[in-house]
Amino acid sequence: MEDATSVAHTRGGGHASAQRVLDRAVREGGVPGIVAQVRDRGGNWYGTAGDADTRTRRVRGHDDRFRIGSITKTFVAAVLLQLVGERRLTPRDTVEQWLPGVLRGNGHDGTTITVRQLLDHTSGIYSYTHDQAALSKQETYTPADLVGIALSHPADFPAGTGWAYSNTNYIVVGMLIERVTGRTLAEELADRVVRPLGLKGTSLPPPADRSLPKPHAHHYTKLFSTDPDAPVHDVTELEASPYWAAGGMISTVDDLTKFFSALLGGRLLRPEQQRDLLTMVPTRDWLPRTTYGAGISRLLLPSGTAVWGMGGALFGSWSYVYGTRDGTHMLAVNINADWATGHWEDPIGIFNDLLETEFSYGCALGFASA
Repeated sequence: MEDATSVAHTRGGGHASAQRVLDRAVREGGVPGIVAQVRDRGGNWYGTAGDADTRTRRVRGHDDRFRIGSITKTFVAAVLLQLVGERRLTPRDTVEQWLPGVLRGNGHDGTTITVRQLLDHTSGIYSYTHDQAALSKQETYTPADLVGIALSHPADFPAGTGWAYSNTNYIVVGMLIERVTGRTLAEELADRVVRPLGLKGTSLPPPADRSLPKPHAHHYTKLFSTDPDAPVHDVTELEASPYWAAGGMISTVDDLTKFFSALLGGRLLRPEQQRDLLTMVPTRDWLPRTTYGAGISRLLLPSGTAVWGMGGALFGSWSYVYGTRDGTHMLAVNINADWATGHWEDPIGIFNDLLETEFSYGCALGFASA
């Protein structure tokens, strides 16, 4: 079973099963709150459970803003591929051609690393987020600071010889976009994606802005402790400059499904760049059963159904947005915490249950496509 495209609308009873997963996530999974949206040919469905604010007990709303973490990469990749379509640069260009001297040292060599290798994580550049000690030494970080942290460590492998998820890749992609266009990444994202699609809740905030626009869910973290009694911290206000092009954006479930529907539906990129977007390579030591393209992944659910999209995690906020390859059926979900209890090891277990509920019901009914 390869694609879930033709299984939409085969199930009776609306989205009651999806809502039950949301309710269980709060009741059994111990998460503060969860919100989801399904966008398909039948319209939009929203489901929520739990609290956006555990102090006031305000319930989660479908228009809550939240930090989307690595889903930012998909937005950034779309902008870069638009520039490729405009022949401003090519996927075969090296980093050195555009950012001379930026990637040198400890086995990193910008003369051998291509734009494409940045996009699909085959560059071998060390991920700066592996060095949390270095990310705790100052308040605000520039992209150059983050690349400097990466270069203080050996490269993971020679460019093009392996795969490793590296946030540094997308910091460099953001720097490339700014060098090619002469404008800020935030401006390019706004003019090329956010405003054309009418994404009213989506932005890349400036480095000094620690706040979330209202309405928003409070973000709660246990700092990745596995202790069920670990203290919970409210990290709604967050210095996001260490994440920038790799994970610094804010959005809503409605905006995420709208963006991925447009992207997968071929409405943002030219045909050649659409092929670039969806040219997948095998992953390693990342999400199980995945391949990775240009800022987007293909996830094979345990049932055998394939969905396309991206996930993102940042302190106190975990999100998934996945759907059919043609973008006609998408699901976005956010949990305002970075833990889960019960039989789920983490929020990803909840997300996978929700994806199975939404996209794999056709398997039993015989509606799946080849």
